[in-house]
Amino acid sequence: MSTGARADAVAAVETAVAEAGLDTERPDPESFVVALPGQRKLKTMVWLSVGEHSLLVKTFFCRRPDENHAEFYRWLLQKNDGMFGMAFSADEVGDVYIVGRLPLAGVTPEEVDRLLGCVLTYSDDNFNAALERGFASSIRKEWEWRYRRGYSMRNLQAFRHLVEEDGSAAGA
Repeated sequence: MSTGARADAVAAVETAVAEAGLDTERPDPESFVVALPGQRKLKTMVWLSVGEHSLLVKTFFCRRPDENHAEFYRWLLQKNDGMFGMAFSADEVGDVYIVGRLPLAGVTPEEVDRLLGCVLTYSDDNFNAALERGFASSIRKEWEWRYRRGYSMRNLQAFRHLVEEDGSAAGA
């Protein structure tokens, strides 16, 4: 691909993140790290890298699950079916990412904005459900630990039902 196509793609990403008012870092001239604010997952950091032939969009979603591995990964694969331009993937240790690629010819500010919106939606909308599937025991232990020490339970309230279902944890 021509240098012009890469420069146009970089300019399109610059325009998209500037128009959206997103916090952005530039680790190198053809890469961007963009912070997307969420509600369930409070911040999603997205790596955008303009390569020779495509724009890579990648974000860390969550670490390898502690439990229920088959159900956890099956659920993610089923989620892939309805996703636009992105997919869940796992690295060699099982940590989960959301990844997409767009050919340089298709990189416009509107498409970058659309992909960033997709990343945020897929990350934020699926985060708690993923944690419930892969980390329920850890969530219950954290609930119990915080309760016994009088610490805030605010960021665990979305998982209260896990503790209530179990019935063994205090403070439910």
